[in-house]
Amino acid sequence: MNTGLRITAFAAALAATFGTAYGVGKGVGPVVSDTPESAESAPARHDSHTEEESPDPGESEGGQAAAPAGGLRISEGGYTLDLRTSGVTAGHRADLRFVIRDEDGRAVTAFQREHDKELHLIVASRDLVTYRHLHPTRAADGTWSTPVDLPGAGDYRVFADFTPAGKDAENLTLGADLAASGTYKPEKLPAQSDTAEVNGYEVELTGGLRPGVASELKLKVSRDGRPVTDLQPYLGAYGHLVALRSGDLAYLHVHPHGEPGDGRTAPGPDVSFTATAPSAGAYRLFLDFKHEGKVHTAAFTVRTGAAATPEEPHETSTGHSH
Repeated sequence: MNTGLRITAFAAALAATFGTAYGVGKGVGPVVSDTPESAESAPARHDSHTEEESPDPGESEGGQAAAPAGGLRISEGGYTLDLRTSGVTAGHRADLRFVIRDEDGRAVTAFQREHDKELHLIVASRDLVTYRHLHPTRAADGTWSTPVDLPGAGDYRVFADFTPAGKDAENLTLGADLAASGTYKPEKLPAQSDTAEVNGYEVELTGGLRPGVASELKLKVSRDGRPVTDLQPYLGAYGHLVALRSGDLAYLHVHPHGEPGDGRTAPGPDVSFTATAPSAGAYRLFLDFKHEGKVHTAAFTVRTGAAATPEEPHETSTGHSH
């Protein structure tokens, strides 16, 4: 299993593929329809943007074509994400159930393993405060299920990242909306920061995202002021990075350079990635890493090609452990 740059397809590449994540709604309606579309009626694979943060999604800096966005549809490439759980109650544990169906409506039961799993599931809130990287289990009939406990009410986006079995099969990221009932309070996107603290760990981010240009992101993990040099493999790597764009929550799943046991990749403190943003704007980064048997998630807010604005000074953001 190669674990170089993986952009949605978990395959080595420099151009990042983004799809829509849909989180805590905060009173904002859906940005795309989840009705399966035919190839003739499906819109071009461009994301929507806020006027303030994002230019024409079809262009990057310098007028070059931006990386195509994945995960904006519930159906793509002949496959459909059939989310059987239409809603949950905020603050209560529930089973999230879904099926991947082929173009004939049959449940898919054969997948290629990517980083130790047949399918990776991401659940994110629209305000990008809540993030879950889940590992559902599949029954013999093709039904996937996993427990989930979402803390706030509103709208969420569920992403299924998988590769069907088959020699020429391509990786897909399909997305669907999930509602969490209850009373909620809108929250702003956390302030931009290059440092995050989570469960006693400090994670420092160097580098940044640039529209249409590949750039390196390096994350350094420390604890009590000392570099952590014994990170443990998690899903076949020393770290996993997901980026979600503010506004339409376009989705980017990236894996680090190198892999455990390749003879050149150290188990920390640095974990590096290469990524290309499809457009200008604000992004929320989520780094999963494992140490002393526990998985932790450090979160950052970054803006493409720019430092923090006076209205959003550098602050320390927080994460969570799984």
